[in-house]
Amino acid sequence: MSYVHAVVTQFDEGQETVHIKARGKAISRAVDVTEFIRNRFVEEAQVENVDIGTDQIDTDEGDELNVSSIQIDLTK
Repeated sequence: MSYVHAVVTQFDEGQETVHIKARGKAISRAVDVTEFIRNRFVEEAQVENVDIGTDQIDTDEGDELNVSSIQIDLTK
């Protein structure tokens, strides 16, 4: 719920666009937050853009790990 509160607060403070970003297992939470905001709190908010990709992260062992990422742009 704190993610939802943070996005709603940004819209209340006058932001026209809010970017919701997530990687890995948190991607489903980002989608849930977006839909919760659009359906319950800021019904005039619309998804302007969705970017998906892969980030390479260096592990402690020195290897590179590919992690899926998403950025959802909400506009009001």
